[in-house]
This record gives sequence, C-alpha cells and structure tokens, in this order.
Amino acid sequence: MKALVLTEYNHFALQDVAKPTPGPNDVLVRVQAVGICGSDVHGMDGSSGRRVPPLIMGHEASGIIAEVGSNVQNWTTGDRVTFDSTVYALDDWYSRRGQYNLSDGREVVGVSTPEFKRNGAFAEFVVVPQHILYAIPDGVSFTQAALVEPVAVALHAVSLTPLQVNDSAVVVGSGMIGLFVIQVLKLAGCYPIIAIDLDDDRLALARKLGATHTINARTEDVPAQVQALTHGRGADVSFEVVGAGPTVKTAIDCVRKGATVTLVGNLAPMAEVPLQAIVTRQLRLQGSCSINGEYEAALSLIASGRIDVLAILSAEVPLTEGANWFKRLYDKERGLIKVVMKP
Repeated sequence: MKALVLTEYNHFALQDVAKPTPGPNDVLVRVQAVGICGSDVHGMDGSSGRRVPPLIMGHEASGIIAEVGSNVQNWTTGDRVTFDSTVYALDDWYSRRGQYNLSDGREVVGVSTPEFKRNGAFAEFVVVPQHILYAIPDGVSFTQAALVEPVAVALHAVSLTPLQVNDSAVVVGSGMIGLFVIQVLKLAGCYPIIAIDLDDDRLALARKLGATHTINARTEDVPAQVQALTHGRGADVSFEVVGAGPTVKTAIDCVRKGATVTLVGNLAPMAEVPLQAIVTRQLRLQGSCSINGEYEAALSLIASGRIDVLAILSAEVPLTEGANWFKRLYDKERGLIKVVMKP
C-alpha cells in the first residue's frame, strides 16, 4: 500500500509499505479521509518528542472497513467508520473508572515515542481495535468524519469545566481546537465568548462561529479588554488551546478570582506560571487530556449541523501531495487551518 512516511525529522516520503494485518479483535480500515493535526505539524521536527521516525502519522481519519478480525462482532466489511485516536486496554484500572484517556499504557494512533510506536492513517489502510470504532451517521461525509476527533477534544475540555448559562468565557488561540471550543461554548449558552489570537483572519472566523468579541493580542491590552467586557471582574472560565508559556499566562490573567482555567494545548513541555496570582486569587488550573467518550456526541452535533466542521477546512488534497502541504502548514501560510488528505 502507499503511505506517507516521516522517514526522518522534517522529511516525508511516499513509500510502498506492507499492508497491515488485523489481529483477532482488530479491523482493517481503507482510509477515505485523514486530517493533518497541529500536533503532527509540530511533531515532524522532533520538538514534541512524540513523532519519532520512521513513522506513518495520522490520527484524525475515516474510512470503510475492508477486513475484520476473527473475534470482531457488530462490525462488517463495507461499514463506514471513524475511530478514537486513543488505543487503550479495556481492563485497565482507569478504563474501568470511565477514564480511558488516562489509562496506563495508552497509545495514540499515528504517534511514536520512546515508549511505543503505532502507525497511523496517512496511508491507504490502517488497523485499529474494534472497541475504538464509531459508525458514521448517514449524511456525514468522510471529510466531516475525519474532523470528529478535534471536535471531541473540544467537547471533553468543555465538559471538564464548571459552566453555567451566561458564564463569560475566554478562549486563547483561534486555531482548529479553539474554534471548536468556541462553538461548544455557544451551545452551552456562554456569554460573552471572547476569542484571543494574533491573526485577524482567524479572529474573524472565530466571530463567525460563535465568539461574541475578539481581541488581537498583538495590538491590544488583552486583560484590560476582558475586564471591560466582564464588569471589571474577568471571565468565569478560560481555555488555553495553544500550549505555550505566554498564552498560559494570558489565560490566567483574563479570569476573575475563583475561576477555572482549562489547559488544552500542550505544544511546549514546560511553561512558567504566575504562582502567587494563582494562589491568592484561588484559581483552579486543570489539564484536559484528549477524549473520553465524546465521539458519539461529536458525531451527533456534526450530523445535526450544530457544529460546523467544514468552516475550518482549508483544502482537500491527495496523499501524494502531503509533504508539500505539511511544509505549508509548518511555515504558517496565511489562511491555512485544516488540510484533509485523501489516500
């Protein structure tokens, strides 16, 4: 089969590789659409430590079941499916508690670290265990289904955060996940929803998708603007969806006393935080890790049109052009948010 392989850092090659063979509890999926995630773009240069080459990346995907393992039940060849990005053991202590995203030994499709390697969906076929599969609803395209994973990430972050109708919310970062967080906050009845970014085009899209106010951190005093929009107190909640020290500080600076700051981005392995401000203002900082059962809700919201995934789609391209599109995303080409490849 054809696969786009990260052969060394910052270098991709389209190669002929062996088609994977499903185990007894696995299915072989013929990939129809696969998104390039921001974590793939940041991982390709080795900076994240989670894309050790050689590796076939790709964890946001959809396709058609081509083969099923001998123990697979309730799935058959020809089924239209998408799948969770987390591979976990069903008998793990955390999984039994309903926290499979924290399970010991968890792996991520299309990720390679010193602890594990699992090839992903930048290929014609990918193997995944049956218990992470989800059926694609009628009316939802393969491209839309390939974008379910980031929607589920946003749903998980918001579900962890204590919210009431009319709570004010700040979202730091208007990339793909941030734009989905904004849409979920709108559904939750938050007001105002304040989007913060450095790119005016992304801020315009944030407003289109549900942000009531936008602030360009390059040119404006962000905390002062947020204070002015929240009766001088600061926001009830904030979401940091970049993963860098300065944006974490911004998310903290924008909230009121006693607020919750949810950290979603994990671009940088370390970030300095204003400890005294956190303690004396009694802030709650929490991480949001991946997904924990939000796929069905995400698919339902996409199918009903309440979440618009195509609004962030920049291009659909053949897998053969993947290396070029990775470079364009890595170089932060203006206007590019999401690229979906078609093997």
